[in-house]
Amino acid sequence: MTMEILTSDLLSPARHGFFTRRGGASSGIFQGLNCGAGSSDQSDVVAINRARVASAMQVPPEALVGVHQIHSPEVVTVTAAGPQGKADALVTQVPGLALSILTADCMPVLLHDPEAGIIGAVHAGWKGALAGVLEATLDAMEALGGDRADTSAVIGPCISQRAYEVGPEFLDAFEAEDPDYARFFANGAGDRYLFDLPGFGLDRLRAAGIAEAEWTRHCTYSQPDLFYSYRRSVHAAEADYGRLISAIRL
Repeated sequence: MTMEILTSDLLSPARHGFFTRRGGASSGIFQGLNCGAGSSDQSDVVAINRARVASAMQVPPEALVGVHQIHSPEVVTVTAAGPQGKADALVTQVPGLALSILTADCMPVLLHDPEAGIIGAVHAGWKGALAGVLEATLDAMEALGGDRADTSAVIGPCISQRAYEVGPEFLDAFEAEDPDYARFFANGAGDRYLFDLPGFGLDRLRAAGIAEAEWTRHCTYSQPDLFYSYRRSVHAAEADYGRLISAIRL
């Protein structure tokens, strides 16, 4: 099956892609383009999938750079290919390096400042977003000489509000940070709520002063033919789940 890669005009002219699960070598519950080395998928097959992504990004496999994601606000400034340690975002102004992050319901966020020639890639789940990983990424881009007023960001496929049911303690955590964050929650069944993760991400980006921001409006939970989803795998009682990859390069 041919790869299916989602892109956005907001990130032009940087080469980028929110890769779907189509076009990969994995099988079984990982069917497709599983790029998660931390999954229980066969490591050699994951390497094949990642090599296909690198080829699509027009870089050698070693230039497809990622981090060990930990749901934090930590950002790495990348100056060369190779392991980058534990963090949840990467920024660079070095041409030929493809910054990548893995997701399976969390927000993949790609950023580009075309005036300064700086890019960023962020893994933003609710914990990282609430802790400030998006703002920290903009700070890191500006430390390289960028300007958030010239920067555009795109949130790729992630879990949508209609599929993201949470408990009252989840709402409490957000209201403790800012009572106004209650507007990202809708009433669900019983004492449950539905959380708008991409809406929250867009709000944080816009409040931080970014030039433009959008969500591709793809829900990972609701489209199993296109996307992996951690929550869907839990509901289906599957042993593991695949990881989607998103990447950007200058």
